[in-house]
Amino acid sequence: MPWTKLSGTDLIHGDREAVHGAAEVAPSISVSTTFRATPIEPGAGPIDLSNVDLRNPEKHVYSRYTQPVSTRAELILSKINHGNAITYASGLAAVYAALVHYQPKRVAMTDGYHGCHASLETYRKASANVVEAIDIDDEFKPGDLCWLETPMNPTGEARDIQYYADKIHAVGGKLVVDATFGPPPLQYPFDFGADCILHAATKYFGGHSDLLGGVLVVKTSEEWHELWHDRTFLGSMMGSFEAWLLLRSLKTLHLRVPRQSESGTVLAQWLNTIANTPVGQTHDGVPGGIIKQVWHSSLQGISKRGFDPAKQMPGGWNATFAILMRNPEHARTFPFQLKYFVPATSLGGVESLIEHHMQTDAGADPRIIRISVGVEDIEDLKDDIRSALSKYSATEQ
Repeated sequence: MPWTKLSGTDLIHGDREAVHGAAEVAPSISVSTTFRATPIEPGAGPIDLSNVDLRNPEKHVYSRYTQPVSTRAELILSKINHGNAITYASGLAAVYAALVHYQPKRVAMTDGYHGCHASLETYRKASANVVEAIDIDDEFKPGDLCWLETPMNPTGEARDIQYYADKIHAVGGKLVVDATFGPPPLQYPFDFGADCILHAATKYFGGHSDLLGGVLVVKTSEEWHELWHDRTFLGSMMGSFEAWLLLRSLKTLHLRVPRQSESGTVLAQWLNTIANTPVGQTHDGVPGGIIKQVWHSSLQGISKRGFDPAKQMPGGWNATFAILMRNPEHARTFPFQLKYFVPATSLGGVESLIEHHMQTDAGADPRIIRISVGVEDIEDLKDDIRSALSKYSATEQ
């Protein structure tokens, strides 16, 4: 379907069909693992879920199957992602569930979040078949799964979903798009050929740095039910309290993400100008020669192949991106010189976060800093960075 603005009405009322006559306005915190049974007719057999609408059951049996708040969250996630959404205990639990679901012979995965690579290694150990890891730009074969992260961790650069969708579909394979850095309304991967969308709900869907969660979105109800069956016996469902936190957070997604996108883009482009300022000169009060490079999807331009990131992200640019310091020691100390940016890992929260990336990814360049922009006033964030960068000298390289 064509891109549409993220609906605040869907976020607030998209779970109404799951309320089933309840009078409460704000959802209760449901933490029960089991639910009271109703009397059964004489001679009835064991519990049969085959005739239950598992996406919106009128009653619940056991929280490993369904529970009230996660059902409500999944209905909203389905509406805003234009598909059929199912929740998991964490983003990596969702990664593993996708691998189990597609059972690939080979997985094409290049760069991006190191946790996805580690999850693939875990799946490879558990698989009865040898699962080969290849590059997304290698030649594809039948049985392959292309795993595309866009925008990419940690740089925030966009990759061409349509190109890789066409490439993998030509051999009968599937495309999973990890869209964690680009939640609705920034991009809608189904519009460009994705077969499955993954989000770490810990990030923008949660938005308050207080829950772990993962989401897979597929195109059909039949595929959703296959994922539900696997999840039931993998035991990787989202906890009840985490689901409640997620449902609370989704109600402000349309307010948070556009604000973060706007501020993140302003900040990335401002830092890029600073990075292009020669040693001995200043820009907006910040000395040049300290930052070497800034990565962000808004800075990419149109590729040689004709890929235009702006067309893939019509709702705005990502709010998480990376900078490369010239001096590794500056990169190590910079996150701790700031007042409003919290030196912590993760991203997508209302507070701006900053991390020396090699602290969480041992294979990262020691000069890389990842920045996640929150909802603070942009001028306060710029002042914070200006003050911190002014403590360094470009001659200390």
